[in-house]
Amino acid sequence: MLPRRQPTHWFFFGMGVLLVGVVVVLNLAVVTNFKQLGNLVQVVRLVHAEYVEPTGSEQMIEGAICGVVEALDDPYSVYLEPEAYARFLEQVEGSFGGIGILVGYRDEGLTVVRPYEGTPAAEAGLRAGDLILAVNGKDTQEMDLETAVMLMRGEVGTEVQLTIRRGNQEPLEFTVVRRQIEVPTVEGELINGIGYVVLSQFTEKTGGEMAYLLNSFESRMRGLILDLRDNPGGDLMAAVEVADLFVDDGPIVHVDYRTGEDETYYAEKHRLEVPLVVLVNRTTASAAEIVAGAVKDTDSGVLVGAQTYGKGVVQNVFPLRNGAGLKLTTARYLTPSGHDLNRTGIEPHIQVEEADDFESDPQLEKALQILKAGLNSR
Repeated sequence: MLPRRQPTHWFFFGMGVLLVGVVVVLNLAVVTNFKQLGNLVQVVRLVHAEYVEPTGSEQMIEGAICGVVEALDDPYSVYLEPEAYARFLEQVEGSFGGIGILVGYRDEGLTVVRPYEGTPAAEAGLRAGDLILAVNGKDTQEMDLETAVMLMRGEVGTEVQLTIRRGNQEPLEFTVVRRQIEVPTVEGELINGIGYVVLSQFTEKTGGEMAYLLNSFESRMRGLILDLRDNPGGDLMAAVEVADLFVDDGPIVHVDYRTGEDETYYAEKHRLEVPLVVLVNRTTASAAEIVAGAVKDTDSGVLVGAQTYGKGVVQNVFPLRNGAGLKLTTARYLTPSGHDLNRTGIEPHIQVEEADDFESDPQLEKALQILKAGLNSR
């Protein structure tokens, strides 16, 4: 005897939440396309009634939400499940469970740029130049930088598995236990009157950290190198605060919304009066490009390095029920002169390629040369 098929009329009750959720997130044009909406209802009903394995309402709701976001074909718009959303908030606030490495993309792929001293990554033996082939078994070859970073972060005390290639050796496996990481977003030192400041990301703390560091150099600083290489971006307002330190007057960035409610952020006329060189590379992105673009368009400094990544769009993060979130592209930003850098990036004044090894730094050497020549000519 064939097993009795469960009646499907309960679908209208048990799956009602799904329909409500889908109708809410679909825009008006899609909702009025009754044929497509009917197809969606039919697919959900068929999956529930006919699929070889039982499928719960929650699973299908999650799938429908993900499908709506993926249909945008926008790599920066992402549905964040509760765990991923919690990690994202920790990243923005500058405190998180992680392993303590700075990563970026080089020719061969995702690469360790720097393990921070005293962190789990350094203690586990990770080195600058290590190529990260996989994170927890997930291939990084087609993975964007933000996703890779989020995979390496998580709850304190949990493990992350990294598959590493070091030189010509066979792949190595590293198991690193996450700890609470308090990595400053701004680090720097003063060398022979020239300030060298590395800005690794933009969080709510970055503007204050930058102002504090520069104030500590006081009148001893005669020139400044701002290193934005491998900076993936972050908080928009932090980028405005940092750019405001170097731009004398006028706009810093224009934010162009689809709704027409555009915004422009202006400098407040308290520029740091020293020669400035900004280092950029192919993984200088997003908020870091706002700073680089403002410096270039206002002739506030010299950009040295390689063309930047080209992420000229702005995301807002919307909290959802059950602890999830939606990171959605809501605007694009333009440099002070109106340049749309999305997918094109910013061309530096002086092109200098990065070294293949991690022993030399021709970009930094060029920046020092420019500053020293300018200071000697005074």
